Amino acid sequence: MVKRFTASQTQLRPDAKYNSLLVSKFVNCLMHDGKKSVAFNIFYSALEKIQETLPNEEPLEVFTQAIENVKPAIEVRSKRVGGATYQVPTPVNSKRQQTLSIRWILAAVRGRKGRKTHTSLAEELLAAYKREGTAMTTRENIHRMADANKAFAHFAW
Repeated sequence: MVKRFTASQTQLRPDAKYNSLLVSKFVNCLMHDGKKSVAFNIFYSALEKIQETLPNEEPLEVFTQAIENVKPAIEVRSKRVGGATYQVPTPVNSKRQQTLSIRWILAAVRGRKGRKTHTSLAEELLAAYKREGTAMTTRENIHRMADANKAFAHFAW
């Protein structure tokens, strides 16, 4: 007999500490080899480090604002027209914006070698909160590329 999952069984649940779906999604992307408790420990340690660095700020608000700051408004997609491939700027929907921002932050964290993950995560979230860092650079490069190719916007689907 094949076990079938219903929508409620596969649905994302908010985390226990902050009751936030965004935190759950972030931790799921941070998780490696199915070790969710390790990922939660890394995330919560990073938020504690943020709390130490910015004692007047709420760490969840810093995290949320960092995600918002990294979200791209526009991206380029390849479109083939008459044998030539053009990089066409297209707007990004909100779900993809969130996914890209999480992906870029985690890529920046994993790119920082030589320190513990929770330290790198805290530093990258603080940098994104201040509109700096590797993830923000990635976002700015995407926006710059879209701006450079705006002549091909009429090819947008």
